[in-house]
Amino acid sequence: MSWCFTRHLPRWLPAARRMLSTQSIPVAEVSPAAAIASGEKKLDGRPLYRRLSELGQASEGSVSRTMNKWVREGKVVRVNQLIKHVKQLRKYRRYRHALELMDWMVKTAGMNLSHTNLAICLDLICKVRGIESAEQFFDTLPGPAKNERTFGSLLNCYCSEKLAEKANSLFEKMKDLDIASSTLALNNLMAMYQKLGQHEKVVSAFHNFKSSNVAPDNLSYCILMNSYASVGEIEAVEGVLKEMEDNDEVVVQWNAYSTVAAIYNYAAMHKKAESALKKLESLNDGSERELFHYLISLYAGAGNLEEVRRVWKLQKTTFTEQTNRSYLTMLHALNKFDDIEGMKRCFEEWESVAVAYDLKIPNLLIAAYLRNDMEREAARVLEKAKAKNLSPDSRTCQLFMDYYLKNGKIHLAARYCEAASELKEAGDWKLDGEKMDVFLKHFEEAGDVEEMEKLCTSLKKLGFLDSPSKAYESLIRTYVTAGKRSSSLRQRIFDANVELDPKMYKLLGKVCR
Repeated sequence: MSWCFTRHLPRWLPAARRMLSTQSIPVAEVSPAAAIASGEKKLDGRPLYRRLSELGQASEGSVSRTMNKWVREGKVVRVNQLIKHVKQLRKYRRYRHALELMDWMVKTAGMNLSHTNLAICLDLICKVRGIESAEQFFDTLPGPAKNERTFGSLLNCYCSEKLAEKANSLFEKMKDLDIASSTLALNNLMAMYQKLGQHEKVVSAFHNFKSSNVAPDNLSYCILMNSYASVGEIEAVEGVLKEMEDNDEVVVQWNAYSTVAAIYNYAAMHKKAESALKKLESLNDGSERELFHYLISLYAGAGNLEEVRRVWKLQKTTFTEQTNRSYLTMLHALNKFDDIEGMKRCFEEWESVAVAYDLKIPNLLIAAYLRNDMEREAARVLEKAKAKNLSPDSRTCQLFMDYYLKNGKIHLAARYCEAASELKEAGDWKLDGEKMDVFLKHFEEAGDVEEMEKLCTSLKKLGFLDSPSKAYESLIRTYVTAGKRSSSLRQRIFDANVELDPKMYKLLGKVCR
């Protein structure tokens, strides 16, 4: 389903203008009859967010189908419920699905969006469709909707894309409208300068805002500390933390201590990192699963496996059910210690309780097994994933291909290169030039025309043969070595716009004769 906010603005914008107001939109209910044409009901006991979260990498339209089914089952949907799910999906970087859910809310369910929700929408459009689509969406908003929230969302887009000139220009406009004095704007600008490596501007912006009576929050201080750490000023980092702790108007949150611990770990100051983590733990009220994730990762970074295991045990005591992300966090931590047995136990525990089979988790164990030359164990993990109807993704293919290349098993490595080329995301997968040379040299020297042809087909799908390439020259030499002929090779090389030197043309003549 196409996104109505960016591709079909003329169809719904007039109605949206009528719906918008300066106040929050009241909670709306959509009955099955009002929203979706009646259909056969099929009972499904899963709550709505679980259904949405289990879509994983499902294609466009999957969210709409899920929502339509939910309503056909007689379930009522409300604006505040769906916006909560949008925010959850966005939190876990499921931007495309979050955007599709908002699309369904407006186009199918006829729900109204508040200005706050329009700001969320703008942010998602930028992440999914790009900055130009976000600008187009902002420009078409009616006057009342262009307020501090939507301006701030567009500013965040510019800052995230590191478009400093546009960000500063928009910020000046916000100042003219008297809607620039927010901590969020401060954080966005500081984060942008940090990404650009302009650390002096981070410090300057922080102090300028303080002098303008804009109160920095924990995130502001964390950005400032990271900026100081980027230039090796650890004492300045410690000074910022002390300022926070001594300031009665600032409530130091756990993210400040996690930032400091990460900085200490990077500087190999592990004792200080652990001291900061103890302060972090003192703020743990057991309500945030993410806090446990940070503790596990940061204790692993400090090299303390005993603490990693202790926190993991505490997390499982605090939360009766663990998410995929929790298991992935723990597996990453164990992987840092090359604790293969621990990873195996954690993986088996995850398998026994997993509701959604996330391929990132098997891939992590496969990588650990292959790093330790445990080829059979890695293959068994892959077979288990296939039994769950999950095919290898580009990461899986990369892991096995690299392993077989390292061990001289070129034909097996080529099978995974071939598998990668068949994936939908093949265009995003890159084959290292040196690895490509290993393939070409091996099949050329062996005179293996069949394997070389398969390789060239895979390389073409991966985008490596769209321009002049030595792969065709290697293919010609392989035919010569094998003493075989091809009636189509000349035309294929012509179609690919590959220019050959006179020597190669002579060899090509032998092959195509």
